[in-house]
Amino acid sequence: MPHAEEEKKDDMFRPIGEAVEAVGDESGNDEPQVMDNIESLCMNCHEQGNTRLLLTRIPFFREVVLMSFECPHCFFKNCEIQSASEIQERGCSYTLRVNSKEDMDRQVVKSETCVSRFTELGLEIPAQRGQLTTIEGLLTTVLDDLSAGQDQRKEQQPEAWAQIEQFLSKGRDMLEGRAFPFTLVIDDLAGNSWIEPRPGDPRGKWERKDYERTKEQNEHLGLTDTSGEAGGAQPIDNNDPIRPDEIHTFPATCPSCVRPCNTHMKLVEIPHFKEVVIMSTVCDSCGYKSNEVKTGGAVPSKGRIITLQVEDEEDLKRDILKSETCGLKCPELNLDLTPGTLGGRFTTIEGLLAQVHDELHQRIFADKGEISDSIEAATRDNWEKFFQGLRDAKDGKMKFTCILDDPLAASYVQNLCAPDPDPQLTIEDVERTKEQEEDLGISDMVTEGYEGPEAERVKAEKAAMEAASEGR
Repeated sequence: MPHAEEEKKDDMFRPIGEAVEAVGDESGNDEPQVMDNIESLCMNCHEQGNTRLLLTRIPFFREVVLMSFECPHCFFKNCEIQSASEIQERGCSYTLRVNSKEDMDRQVVKSETCVSRFTELGLEIPAQRGQLTTIEGLLTTVLDDLSAGQDQRKEQQPEAWAQIEQFLSKGRDMLEGRAFPFTLVIDDLAGNSWIEPRPGDPRGKWERKDYERTKEQNEHLGLTDTSGEAGGAQPIDNNDPIRPDEIHTFPATCPSCVRPCNTHMKLVEIPHFKEVVIMSTVCDSCGYKSNEVKTGGAVPSKGRIITLQVEDEEDLKRDILKSETCGLKCPELNLDLTPGTLGGRFTTIEGLLAQVHDELHQRIFADKGEISDSIEAATRDNWEKFFQGLRDAKDGKMKFTCILDDPLAASYVQNLCAPDPDPQLTIEDVERTKEQEEDLGISDMVTEGYEGPEAERVKAEKAAMEAASEGR
């Protein structure tokens, strides 16, 4: 049954190109129908209008519903997009550095729970109706809305008019290419928004980050446990020591349905490296599953760059631990993963390449293995060349270099010659940059003064707050 439902969903949500071809193949139908037409009430004049619905799949993304309303009486029009997918397990944040007019043409999916920001412009667009647009279209819509009523504002509120006009001037400079580069950030609690990536994007240009939602964010999305069940695992015994080779279970909350679930944890000793913690979460209520690898110990004084020359199939079988803070680069494959991508993984070189290939291939290609016809020919060729390179590297048909850059020195590649040095493996300890220390929160850490004036200051602030609360 689930398989049949999946096939039915695939038939409903087809790429636009496939839908058009299907219409062309229909014979004996004078007016083939691609969209659903529904008579609906116009909220402007309260007469009957027409709503058109198109169920489609967006390349690199997922299924959406495109809606267009038009009233023949008052000529009111409205377009909207809604995600046809469920709320994702994690929220997502995309950041794009816009450097050229070509970047302005990138597609943007902005759901009704998405907040977008143009950083240099100091503009934040709150969550509103869903949109399928481009970066240029998103900025143009905002500027057009702000421009409305400027003539009246100039006479009635000249100071406000001058401030808005200055803002509009900056926005127009960005639209016309006179203010490159600038940054667009979209943040969606539901995880259903997206900015189009392109092959060959350098590190730092396009970034995606997934994050666990807080309890308040889940409540904002309507994700609360209404079952009334208090189930889940028993509270963990703090006196129970964590021992290697034992699986420990402790209570947690499912990030998908926010019901109680169990998280399993096990300590694993990696030879010639350190202990790592393998964590696995399974929710019996909704079927959510996740696994993660975390390293323990103190924060090292330096970061680490590990370079491996992969020359044969034996090298592909090497164990690799890629931490959450580690970036991965393979110049010969045009592969550049920013820190945080894929999370923490303990696998092999071959397994890591397979995971990168499968996850990215699933986003860009349709289920039948055919790339969408909405992608330009040059971009399509670049993607096909990129995926072929990944497959050749995974099958051991080409040599390549694997570079792991971890500012916390928490990543590892197996040394086949241990304890002797490996001629194909280079490990270099490097100083962290100020930007890395700020991103990791290291620059804000207080490592001295806990028992001196700092402790006295904290006590005094606490006493003052207690006294103020008693005074109320």
